[in-house]
Order: sequence, then C-alpha cells, then structure tokens
Amino acid sequence: MRKIIFILVAIAACVGGHFSQGLLNREREALGLTRTAIISNAPPVLAFTTVALGSFRGLIANALWLRTTDLQEEGKYFEAVQLADWITKLQPHFTAVWVHQAWNMSYNISVKFPDPEDRWHWVLRGIQLLRDEGMKYNPHEVLMYRELGWHFQHKMGGYLDDAHITYKRHWAELMESVIPGGHPNYEEYLAPKTPETKARVERLVSEFKMVPAIMKQVDAEYGPLEWRLPEASAIYWGFRGMQETATNVDKTPLRREIFQPMLMAFQRGRLITNNFTGGIEFGPNLDIVPRVNKAYEDMIRDDPSNADHFRLAHRNFIKDAVYFLFASNREKDAKVWFEYMKNHFANDPGVPRDKSLEQYCIDRVSEDVNETNKDRVQAIVEGMLAGGYMKLAADDEDGGIASIRFAEKVYANFSVRIAGFKSTKERMALSPLADIKRDVLMSLCTPSERINPQFQAVLRTRLNLPSDFGIPKPGATNSVTGPEAKSR
Repeated sequence: MRKIIFILVAIAACVGGHFSQGLLNREREALGLTRTAIISNAPPVLAFTTVALGSFRGLIANALWLRTTDLQEEGKYFEAVQLADWITKLQPHFTAVWVHQAWNMSYNISVKFPDPEDRWHWVLRGIQLLRDEGMKYNPHEVLMYRELGWHFQHKMGGYLDDAHITYKRHWAELMESVIPGGHPNYEEYLAPKTPETKARVERLVSEFKMVPAIMKQVDAEYGPLEWRLPEASAIYWGFRGMQETATNVDKTPLRREIFQPMLMAFQRGRLITNNFTGGIEFGPNLDIVPRVNKAYEDMIRDDPSNADHFRLAHRNFIKDAVYFLFASNREKDAKVWFEYMKNHFANDPGVPRDKSLEQYCIDRVSEDVNETNKDRVQAIVEGMLAGGYMKLAADDEDGGIASIRFAEKVYANFSVRIAGFKSTKERMALSPLADIKRDVLMSLCTPSERINPQFQAVLRTRLNLPSDFGIPKPGATNSVTGPEAKSR
C-alpha cells in the first residue's frame, strides 16, 4: 500500500509539474533568469556545450569562475584568459564574463609588455572581444555598449598608458582605410555606387560593426566628428547603447559615455598627420562647441536626478569654450558664449560679473601658465600663435611678436614643469614647437570659407612662405596630412 501511495504521489507531482512548467518557463524568461532562444551562427563547440550540458553549464562555469579569480589574484593573466574563454562558451549570455575578459586583455595583460606594438595587440583584442563576439550573443545588453565605449574613451583615448599614442596611431590607420580623411560622405556611404566605396562600407559594417546610417545620426547630433579618433567611436557606442534602454538607471552612465568623449573631442578632436615625422598630432575642434553645449543641456533635462553633476561639468566646459575661442582669435564666437556663460551661470564661482571678455581671458591665461593639462596647454599655445600670425599679417608687428613669444613662454614653462616627472614626461610631452607652429600656419593658409584668401596671401608674403603653402596639390589631402612644404 505504501508503494502504491508513493507511485500515485509521484504521478501527481509529474502531472502538476507538466502543467506548471509552461508558466514557470514564461516567468523565468520575463525575469531574464534563463535564455531559451537557440543561438544562431554559433561555433560547433559553443553549440554543443550550450545544448549537451544543459543546466550543468552553470555549475561548471561557477567552478571555472572561482579558479579564474584565483589566477587573477596570482597575476596569471594568460591562464585566466583561457578559462574565461571556456566560460563564454558555457554561458555566452553572461555579459560579466565578456566584460571581465576584455578588461583583462586591455588593462592587465597589455601592460605586461614593454613594447607598445605588443600592447596594441592586446588592447585591440579586448575591443574585438566585446564588439565582435560579446555583442553577437548579447545585442541588447547595455553593459556591453558602455564597456566598449569606455575602452575607446579611457584606454585608447586617454593619456594614462605610456603607449597611448601607438593606440591612437593604429586606430587612425584602421579607420583611414574605411573613412579616408575621417569625414564620410554620407550620400555615398548610404548608397555606394563605386566598387571602392562599396568595399569600404562592407568592411565598415562587417569588421568595425558600424552602421553608416547611425553614424550619420551621431554626426548630426554631436558632430562633425573626426572618425579616425577614438573619441568618435566612444560617442558612437554610447549612442547605440542609449537606443537599447529606456531606463534612466542605464542611461546615466551612457550619457557620460557621450558627453565626456565630446569634451575630449572639443579639446583635441582635430587630427593632423605630420608628413615630416610620420607621427600624428592633435588640436582643438572648436566647430563642435554648439553641439557639445546642446549635449549638456539635453542630459540635464533628461536626467534631473543627476542634473547638478551635469551642470557643473557644463559650466566648466563653457568657461573653457570662451577661453579657447578667444585665444584662437575667434572673438565673435567667444562673445556669444561669454554672454551665455554670464546668463546661465551668473552666481557660480569663477564666472565674471563685471569683467570684460578680454579681461576674463587674460586672467585665464595667467592661471593656465602653470597648467599641467596637455590638451589645454596645447590649445593655448596654438591659439596664441594663431593670434600672433594674424597680427603680423595685419602689420601689427609688435603685437604679433608679443603673442608668439608668449606662446613660446607657455610652451617652455610647461616643458620645464613636466620634466621633473619621469613617469609622465613622455606621454605628457607636447608636440615639438616647430611642428605646432607649422600646423597653425597650415590651418591659416589652407583655403577655407572662414578665412579671407587675401589675408592668406598677405600672411604668406609677410612670413616668406611659398606662394602655394597650404594649398592642396592634386591627389594630396593637405587638410589632414600636413603641409607639402616646410614653413620657415
């Protein structure tokens, strides 16, 4: 009788489980506790492990995670990478392992190599892991977009790694192969007609996972961006992540992934290739000031809970924008943003109430003579040189020479200050002063709607420059690759 009762109870349990299993599966799916969808285009090993091992995948993955943590603490990063690769095969929808493994490659393993070229291999591998593999199985996970944007913004775009210039140079070369000049013609990219453009678009989509239509949206919202710089990619992936979520909790870090790289693009978003040294140099992109400002305004409006933090960053940006524009001899634009600053931040510290635009900027120069931020100092030097050359062209020799000499003093002062810091000297060093002068002259002499051709002719004559200095020659991309003739 006891056996019969046990059998009946077992049958009742199985029947009850049969009817409740469907409901349980639906609730687990709604809560994101399990993934029942079949993984498409998966490698054979991944397809086998995800199906054959069933629920035991979690137990095996847990054991591997424990071992990976031990290896990480022991500094055995290479072994940890292999175990992490197994975990991704066991649980491809577990975003934390993709993020962890990519970080390990880009930040931990890369610095084990003294050669910058070896470091670049691991940094690129970390980016590819997130972009090419992790997102393939987790296309709607916001964390994936946030981490990928951070790799571009911090690891590749920042100055903390001694090999940062190698990363930037290699990335610029990769992007140059698909977006020559760094500014795509969207009419051609959205409807490619020539074999060359078709090949570039196909590679842009398949290799870089970047969609021209979305790039156009990003440029319209935040540009024009220089797509050969990592900041543009950081903004792109932050924008993509914003499209994948509707909650402010997820959007807040993604907003930072947009406005922080935009600030970097404002400070050094102009790429210049030096034909004489083969290196790359950076300058401020003052044309995106209105778009950066709008990005701050939008984020303050859309995220009231963090509005105070965004407002503080917004104020600091406006103060810099006024100063940079004035220092670059764009006084008309500087006046517009100076009035904006006084109207929107009248009661904030550091915002002038009774000073003129000129006096405010003079005071800022006095502060920045002792500045240790590379981007800011380079912007100051470039602006002072530009103003000096324009004064010389206007026959104001005393004023022009004074501006140029002041720029040289700021450059020399900064060089002396960083010389005492051996750990940062190399990566924080400015471009050679002669190269900065040449690049500024090139920007003033290259044909542009903003600069009067007569002024350019006078400047060439006044400085004894070749008559074709700054004018692109047939087949040359002078606006981004530097001058064809060396200035005196």
